[in-house]
Amino acid sequence: MPSQTPRGTPWPELVGRRIVVRVRSETRMYDVLGDLLEATEDRLRVLTRRGEVDVDPAAIVAGHPVPPPPVRAAPPHRALSVGSLELVMAKHWQATEQDWLGGWLLRASGGFTNRANSVLAVGEPGMPMDVAVLEVVDWYTERGLRPIAAAPDPGLDEDDTEQLLAAAGAFQAAGWRPIEGAGALVMTGATGEVRGAGRGAGRSLPAGLVLQLHDHPDAAWMDQYHYKGQAVPEHGVRLLNSAPEQIFAAIEDAGRVVGVARGSLAERWTGLTAMEVDPQYRRQGLASVLIAAIAEWGWRHRASSIQLQVGETNETARLLYESAGFEPHHRYAYLTPTPTSTPAPTPASAAAPAPAHGHRSSP
Repeated sequence: MPSQTPRGTPWPELVGRRIVVRVRSETRMYDVLGDLLEATEDRLRVLTRRGEVDVDPAAIVAGHPVPPPPVRAAPPHRALSVGSLELVMAKHWQATEQDWLGGWLLRASGGFTNRANSVLAVGEPGMPMDVAVLEVVDWYTERGLRPIAAAPDPGLDEDDTEQLLAAAGAFQAAGWRPIEGAGALVMTGATGEVRGAGRGAGRSLPAGLVLQLHDHPDAAWMDQYHYKGQAVPEHGVRLLNSAPEQIFAAIEDAGRVVGVARGSLAERWTGLTAMEVDPQYRRQGLASVLIAAIAEWGWRHRASSIQLQVGETNETARLLYESAGFEPHHRYAYLTPTPTSTPAPTPASAAAPAPAHGHRSSP
């Protein structure tokens, strides 16, 4: 436990995270470890293994967020539960507007990508789940967006399996159904191994091509990256810069960008997203070089694990990632109300979030 004082700690910004705090009572000092469900000036509500605990912020001596706990004896990239990994990934692609409904994360970003415009129903909502589903509908309807829920397939015998099944069941009972073609596969790997695989034989760039790394996506990078074949809107650019830290890799041919990828850092994980190679330059190893570059960057920042999401029907991309050292962790679907189960969105939101794109990796 660190000795620093938590004075000024932005507890509301840590809602949904796992925290540990040292509390001073009249007779003793004790620690509280668990998921922060709610934070006000007068109370922190923490879900521990023994149930919910209320903590007076004024009595906290020290505290900080901690990584999600492993659920199995395995390498770090395989040790997290499905729900814990989903919360980690949410830090790599943070929506313009985020709100918490208990342990459920509501996200809205003007309709750009399902991931940034869906509720992540991981954890307890703090109310009956059927009521929580209605709250979700109201939240998205108020913003002129189509209600969407991310529904990850739970692992077997993990600590959050029952909760994930109950949440998905509540949406399905309310008439929500999967969005066809929007499902994705989450893949993880050891950053050091992915870094090494990408630097193996046959992984160098063709003559005349160079790799560049940038802190921000410049105009040339953005010209190469497309979402569903279209230019990225302004709120999409914000999403690309939404992680605690990110890097933008670009492969250039005589100054022209012909391949791009985004790397991100959060919760000691590297993220790989927004990878795209110009069709004229494919099958020349550019994708492998981009993967290795992002993994190298993450490894140098001491992120031992790396994750990505890819469209579950994109077999070519999946095989590429497996050859680079990734392996499947879990899949997820996106659920949305059927026309008879909720009012239609306003015309302004008719362009609902599209399926997670899977050229190489999807956000």
